[in-house]
Amino acid sequence: LGLLLVPWLRRSPPPAGRSVPAPTDELVKDPVCQTYVVRSRAVSRKGPEGPRYFCSDACARRDA
Repeated sequence: LGLLLVPWLRRSPPPAGRSVPAPTDELVKDPVCQTYVVRSRAVSRKGPEGPRYFCSDACARRDA
């Protein structure tokens, strides 16, 4: 495992003026079952504080 990380750790930083692109997706936590799910695959519902993300329609219904 250590040998696999060495090339990644030795990467040079991006050239000046260029930034590293932000991840296109992230994990979100289902407030009902506490499962983490990739946001692009999550079921979303609008809430008073903003969008809420669920692992399935069943969990979204249980939150209501």
